[in-house]
Amino acid sequence: MRLRPRQKTFVERSVAALASRGNTLGVAPTGAGKTIMLSAVTGEMIGAMSKNTGAKACVLAHRDELTAQNRAKFQRVVPGVATSVIDATEKSWGGQVAFAMVPTLARASNLADMPRLDLLVVDEAHHAVADSYRRIIDRVREANPDARIFGVTATPNRGDKKGLREVFDNVADQVRLGELIASGHLVPPRTFVIDVGVQDELRSVRKTMSDFDMAEVAGIMDRAPVTDEVIRHWKEKAGDRQTVVFCSTVAHAEHVTEAFRAAGVSAALIHGDLAAETRKAILADYAAGSIRVVVNVAVLTEGWDHPPTSCVVLLRPSSYKSTMIQMVGRGLRTVDPEEHPGIVKTDCVVLDFGTSSLIHGTLEQDVDLDGKTETGEAPTKTCPACEAEIPLAATECPLCGEAFPREDLDAGEGGGATPLSGFIMTEIDLLKRSSFAWVDIFGDDAALMANGFSAWGGIFFLDGRWHAVGGGKGQTPRLLGVGERPICLAQADDWLNTHETDESAFKSKGWLTQAATEKQLQYLPPECRHDFGLTRYRASALMTFGFNKREIRQLVGRASPDIGRAA
Repeated sequence: MRLRPRQKTFVERSVAALASRGNTLGVAPTGAGKTIMLSAVTGEMIGAMSKNTGAKACVLAHRDELTAQNRAKFQRVVPGVATSVIDATEKSWGGQVAFAMVPTLARASNLADMPRLDLLVVDEAHHAVADSYRRIIDRVREANPDARIFGVTATPNRGDKKGLREVFDNVADQVRLGELIASGHLVPPRTFVIDVGVQDELRSVRKTMSDFDMAEVAGIMDRAPVTDEVIRHWKEKAGDRQTVVFCSTVAHAEHVTEAFRAAGVSAALIHGDLAAETRKAILADYAAGSIRVVVNVAVLTEGWDHPPTSCVVLLRPSSYKSTMIQMVGRGLRTVDPEEHPGIVKTDCVVLDFGTSSLIHGTLEQDVDLDGKTETGEAPTKTCPACEAEIPLAATECPLCGEAFPREDLDAGEGGGATPLSGFIMTEIDLLKRSSFAWVDIFGDDAALMANGFSAWGGIFFLDGRWHAVGGGKGQTPRLLGVGERPICLAQADDWLNTHETDESAFKSKGWLTQAATEKQLQYLPPECRHDFGLTRYRASALMTFGFNKREIRQLVGRASPDIGRAA
């Protein structure tokens, strides 16, 4: 498997920071391929160390499923490296890289059996200052003071304001949400900040250690006239979309759920006091489409995704930008048409009835499309509060939560929505930065193909929509995505990255300058013989399209008529 160019940059910066500082934190939101990058960093560090020492590494996660996912992804990214598991059922340090569940490893008896480690990797690293994590980290450092500590998280700022400085003193790289939106790996949000007459009251709500006082928020938001306005605006702007709503308290959420039902909308409530099986059943009904709106209280901020969700309603403010991004992020995933047939998702409507977008700046305003593709040493600055070394573009310190003033912030959003700009520019940039050359099949920019040794990808325009299709050796062509061009291009590019290797890419690189072979010309139309500029690579792409034309047309055709929408 190959990494995206931006993922490679993240890995390079993380490895460099580990070599020079001994520890580092990488920040990457959902959609960035966090586990892939974590695996690549681990593989590079272990590879460099083990030449002389036979180095060992351990990757920490706090849940069983994450441990299994991390191990499986690592084996794809770094094949050939032996792995083992430390969890409730198995406790083996036999692999060069061990994948451990924190609650299990943190027990004294298991810590006593832990060998000397050269690298400790902390997934979801915002947990790194918790007692269980600290017991593991301290034991690693005690056994080997030179051990490297690498953390990765999407949400570095903790609700309890406890900084990560005691474990990490620098941030190697920060992939911003806007980068992934601009490159097509997430859908763009359309944010509406709607004042229903309570913004002034919300601005006066006191802050607690973890967030705004939600009981006070409920006293402002949990009123029938406010809820009626919420329902009205939702019906007007997003009534046909699957929606997740974030409320302040359980009572508030109950009243909002009842209001949706009274308006004839199928809605359900999720909160922390419900039994796990009940929550699971409700989310299954939502995933099946029998529930249109799921209302929750601080339950669905992380660790849950239903990609067809294309509307997020904020009925509570958030003192931390990371919390707001977590909430909005529930609606930014792209859709796999094989998993969700008939769904086309082009954006996510964000209805903010509070003050989060005004406090932090809408996600659109927080996007910086410049300076994200450089390689080598990352530009940095020093946080004035904790003196950590952090990326220059950061608007909030990932280690202590210190916010930096934004002179360009325009808070006066009113009831409008500002779309992200620069998509055409960044899409072209993605084409340039892709690991693969994209061939315009017909010369009209309506069909693009890219080839590897083992796989191929293409994007095709039909009936006002783009369609991403992928195939390869021994694989039936499949539909990868439907929607906007940047999203389809990202899906096709990722398909190729998943199925190709750096070695195969190196072998095919020469095809870009070599002339088409006589054997290739036998399979191409006669006019190709008169195209003296026809390269071996372009000929290969044309042949691939010709061999798979029927399947491509069938896949694209089936996706077009009367297709449902999530946008």
